[in-house]
Amino acid sequence: MRIPLFSWLFLILIYYVSLSVHVFVVVSSQCPSDDQQSLLLQLKNSLEFDSAKSNKLKQWKNGSDYCSWEGVSCKDGCVSHLDLSSESISGGLDNSSALFDLRYIENLNLAYNNFNNIQIPSKFDKLTDLSYLNLSNAGFVGQIPIEIAHLGRLVTLDFSTLYYPGTPSLKLENPNLNVLIGNLSELVELHLDGVNISARGAQWCQAISSSLPKLRVLSLSASNISGPFDSSLLKLHTLSVIRIEKNNLSTQVPEFFSNFTNLTSLRLSSSGLYGTFPEKIFQIPTLQTIDLSGNSQLQGSLPEFPKNASLQSLVLNGANFSGQLLPNSIGNLKMLSKIDVPSCNFTGSIPRSMENLTQLIYVDLSMNKFNGSVPFFSMAKNLTQINLSYNQLTGQINSSHWENLTNLENLDMRHNLLDGTIPPSLFSLRVLQKLQLANNQFSGQLLGFATISVLDTLDLSSNHLEGPIPMFIFSLRELKILSLPSNNFSGSFPLNSLQQLKNLSSLDLSYNRLSIDYNDINSSHSSFPNITTLKLVSGQLRIFPNFLRNQSKLSTLDLSQNQIHGEIPNWIWRLNNLFQLNLSCNSLETLEGPLLNVTSSLSVLDLHSNQLQGQIPLFPQFATYLDFSENYFNSSIRNDIGDFLSYTIFLSLSSNKFQGIIPESICNASNLQVLDVSNNSLSGLIPKCLTAISGTLAVLNLRRNNLSGTVPDKFPEHCSLKTLDLNGNQIGGQFPKSLANCTMLEVLNLGNNHIADTFPCLLKNISTLRVLVLRSNKFYGRIGCPKPHGNWSMLQIVDIAHNNFSGKLPGKCLRTWQAMMTDDNDTMSKLNHLRFEVLKFGQIYYQDTITVTNKGLEMELVKILTVFTSIDISHNKFSGSIPAEVGELRSLYGLNLSSNALTGTIPSSLGNLRQLESLDLSNNILGGTIPAELAKLNFLSFLDLSNNQLVGKIPVSTQISTFSAASFGGNKGLCGPPLTLRCSNTSGSPHAAQKPPNKVSGIGFDWPSIYTGLGFGVGAGVIVILLILWEEGRNWLEDSIDRILLVILPMMGFTYKTRDEWNEEEEEDFEEESAYIMEDCDTDENESEDKGFRGTYCVFCSKLDMSRKRAIHDPGCTCHLSPRISSSSSSSYSFSP
Repeated sequence: MRIPLFSWLFLILIYYVSLSVHVFVVVSSQCPSDDQQSLLLQLKNSLEFDSAKSNKLKQWKNGSDYCSWEGVSCKDGCVSHLDLSSESISGGLDNSSALFDLRYIENLNLAYNNFNNIQIPSKFDKLTDLSYLNLSNAGFVGQIPIEIAHLGRLVTLDFSTLYYPGTPSLKLENPNLNVLIGNLSELVELHLDGVNISARGAQWCQAISSSLPKLRVLSLSASNISGPFDSSLLKLHTLSVIRIEKNNLSTQVPEFFSNFTNLTSLRLSSSGLYGTFPEKIFQIPTLQTIDLSGNSQLQGSLPEFPKNASLQSLVLNGANFSGQLLPNSIGNLKMLSKIDVPSCNFTGSIPRSMENLTQLIYVDLSMNKFNGSVPFFSMAKNLTQINLSYNQLTGQINSSHWENLTNLENLDMRHNLLDGTIPPSLFSLRVLQKLQLANNQFSGQLLGFATISVLDTLDLSSNHLEGPIPMFIFSLRELKILSLPSNNFSGSFPLNSLQQLKNLSSLDLSYNRLSIDYNDINSSHSSFPNITTLKLVSGQLRIFPNFLRNQSKLSTLDLSQNQIHGEIPNWIWRLNNLFQLNLSCNSLETLEGPLLNVTSSLSVLDLHSNQLQGQIPLFPQFATYLDFSENYFNSSIRNDIGDFLSYTIFLSLSSNKFQGIIPESICNASNLQVLDVSNNSLSGLIPKCLTAISGTLAVLNLRRNNLSGTVPDKFPEHCSLKTLDLNGNQIGGQFPKSLANCTMLEVLNLGNNHIADTFPCLLKNISTLRVLVLRSNKFYGRIGCPKPHGNWSMLQIVDIAHNNFSGKLPGKCLRTWQAMMTDDNDTMSKLNHLRFEVLKFGQIYYQDTITVTNKGLEMELVKILTVFTSIDISHNKFSGSIPAEVGELRSLYGLNLSSNALTGTIPSSLGNLRQLESLDLSNNILGGTIPAELAKLNFLSFLDLSNNQLVGKIPVSTQISTFSAASFGGNKGLCGPPLTLRCSNTSGSPHAAQKPPNKVSGIGFDWPSIYTGLGFGVGAGVIVILLILWEEGRNWLEDSIDRILLVILPMMGFTYKTRDEWNEEEEEDFEEESAYIMEDCDTDENESEDKGFRGTYCVFCSKLDMSRKRAIHDPGCTCHLSPRISSSSSSSYSFSP
């Protein structure tokens, strides 16, 4: 069949027309090159950027191919990719920018610039082809515009930024997250780190899961979102990366996270997670990275890892895996390169299977409880970091541990129990930069050899290393930090050799047996390195090294405990960067001339324990810590002292010879936390403003001066005092009632003054009180307190001896003294001592010291251990029986109830006081037998039961046999060793004198004895009847007896009160009892005033063995006459900058 010619022509015409249309469309779709280049140049000219730091924009020039410009890519002549990241752009982007005319851009990156806190322009909706938009860390702030929601082709959206609290940030309020992503169904990656979303778990979880079905990467760190995780997230089947860090989620990690079968990275650090972490998540086959660090309430354990696991990075820093072990199956993680699990409370040994992990690069197992030996990591040839510090690892390390570790840069095994010698091969590791083996038990000499090394840090402090410091140290030319203190190094150290270590910045050789040698003649000051920290404590140094005068960068200088004498040179005060200076414990006498033109920024100055005299120097302008104690300063304290203490936190002028008054200007030191002017000759009144300091003052120590007057009753409502020590002055008046405002008080020492008042019940509300000393004052009355009052659960030392307290001992109150009731295991776990931290980062403390007097001997506790407990209520007028509740104070070390008028028997419950070292019940009216339970007190080193009315046999035990007869003297009814009086075999009473049997009549009556008894009986009866009926004769007889006893008893060391004095006191007691409302713990009836007893004083010859918490008794210790010595507390300081 033939087609007509006309038909052929028609088909040709149609083809030509369609071809023309196609060509026209193709040509029309291409972008005019002039327009694209012009727009790019307009964009460049409008942007503000630093051309010196630009690598892209500065190369854009007219006339060249714009598609080849740096940061630009094209498709068919149209700009499709524009990357202007990290170009130091600071402005020039607004809605009129030429950027928004480049309408064919698919990929736009403006990250890491600084647009100076402007809002994101709203014209981004014109870039409808965008699939990738990155505005991260570009300096944008404020509300994210709703126009972003119109970019429906977006695959990646990144608005993340580094957020700092208090700085402006991006936010999603209107529109919120739901509106922003509602139309972005193609989105695969969403990065909103640092954007303030402010949404709860159900809101943000459901918004994301319902709008982003293709999402693979979800990053919402520091976005102010909260928990809990909603199960709607399970809709995101392709989710691979979850990064939700630094939020306050306050939730548990759900079990359904283990159903994300494509998960490769899970980062949930510092998000307030708690509960138990699901083990199944660790076993996700695709998981490569997991980070749970910074969640201290998150618990859990590591599972058995399968052999096909993909895990490469395991970070659990700070999570609480208490008591758990590292599983041996961790050796199955063949791809593991980073294990970071410090402070996780892991226990047990480090699995040996870790030795087979060949891909390891970073290992941090520090601050756990690992024990056993150090594993071998020699197969991990790429290992750069090993940190095993702060564990309990034991054994030795040798050269084989470090074979093949040619890339090791940092080895940290501080604070373990490692011993043996340090292998010399460690110093041959060519790229090792830091070697830290401090606080172990390494011994022997330090051996090594000169080699090419990049070692910059060598810390071997607090070991048992000995011998000379080897000379190869001076070949470590890159060394910056050399720390060798607290070892047994000996010999001389040539300080001049430091000139070889040009990079040295920190040197610490303290607390060795070294002799520091310095020769100023053969050294050039300019050739020494620029040192910032120099510590040569206890180095037998005799002079100030003169090269220090040129050390312009020196910030810390500690030359304490040396033999430097003479003057402190002026050039020290002109070291501009000097921050800490410790010259204590030398023989320095004077300052070289006046301190003029002082330019140093000195903050910590310690000159204690020298021989400095005269007036104290002008204080450095910015000083925070000043210690001039234990010198010979003998002037008065300058009246304007407070004007120099604007920044001062700690000031000690104690143990000098200061005279005069305490100037009121000292109250101008508004930041003062510790003021110690004890052990001087200061007089006058305590400034009223001193006790009124609010919010800062924690320690006020004015003891052992001649201060008079009263304690100013001005303690503020927000009192911050922790220690108040006024012992050994002439202070009188009443107890300051406002002291009850000091609710943080721990140590109160008002001993050896003239304060006259009743027991300070107001202190009962201070639950933190640990030490209470009211000794040798004029306190009187009962020690029970009316309702309502708190308790002293932390009280450990009570000394109210030598007062006029009376009444019964409130037994039930003793049950609230919980610190004295802890058992042996509890005290071991709480072994510590009282101290106040002055400078947190400088390890500087104020440390209380208390002097406890026990039977005539002062025992000074240089540190008040929290396990030391003592009660001394001797030399008062207490009556009644010893409460059985005393036996519940199981951790008591010292108990002194002597010289009172206590009656009844010795409670057998005292046998429960197994820690007791000293027991003094002498000079009372105790009766009955000595309880056999006292024989069980194995640590009793002092015992005095003398001058009572005890009877029976003295219990037999090894411990009691160590005490002399004087411990039991004055008890006529006692018998048995160590007394010479033997006991009868049947009754345990002393033998009666053996008399020959009387010859009696046949019927057995002893008539002479009967007649004698009958005569005495009739005579006594007549006298009694006569006295009953004859009142005048009765009074005469009683007065005669009073006169006789008033002469005889004082000669025997006793006091006696007449019948009239007894009657007057009974009337006073009756009136006092009527007005006194007693607490449940003090319901005992009022009794008559007690007799006072005086006797000899015995030495307390035990001390506390810190290693065993036990008493050590000196067998050579004896009792002797001694004057009464008061109890007091003092201070000492620990300075370790």
